[in-house]
Amino acid sequence: MFLIFSVGINVGISQAASSLSSGSTGGDVWDLQYRLKALGLYKQQLTGYYGSYTRSTVKSFQQKFGLQADGMVGQKTWQVLKRYSLNKSEMDILARLIHSEARGEPYKGQVAVGAVVMNRIQSYIFPNNIRDVVFQPGAFTAVDDGQFWLNPDSTSYLAALDAVRGWDPTYGSLYYFNPQTATSKWIWSRPQKVTIGNHIFTE
Repeated sequence: MFLIFSVGINVGISQAASSLSSGSTGGDVWDLQYRLKALGLYKQQLTGYYGSYTRSTVKSFQQKFGLQADGMVGQKTWQVLKRYSLNKSEMDILARLIHSEARGEPYKGQVAVGAVVMNRIQSYIFPNNIRDVVFQPGAFTAVDDGQFWLNPDSTSYLAALDAVRGWDPTYGSLYYFNPQTATSKWIWSRPQKVTIGNHIFTE
């Protein structure tokens, strides 16, 4: 597997990334290349150097998401990239959540939990980063009861990667629940889209 995942989690808000263009080097370039690789666009080894291949991959991303395809990474490109991708530490957060919330579920159900998180990041009614989505008070049972801190297995990371790359078995759902244990009247009132394993996914 080409991705190397970090084991630490920084729940603080990261500083804004710098503008990048041909010749740029450093941590933000590594972050950029990792995000593009997680999306399946960057297919070479990460280098930390903004060369011609990185520029062409950025242009492909920009074209895919309706941005000006100039091959440079400014505020707008960063904004969209961070809404549709994760960096190494964020991928670890998603894998932990999938493992703690959906271990024992079919693989499709694990991807579905990851897809709900990605849908929330992309929705304007939720925070726009995974840390704030996952650690939002009361958002996920596994965070509240501490299971989130269990070590995720390789399947959880694969499910996280599939969710980041756009596989959404939930058809855009923002919530899910287990009908065997759910007691909230509110969650039962949400329009239901699909059942996968032990979870019902809702709008």
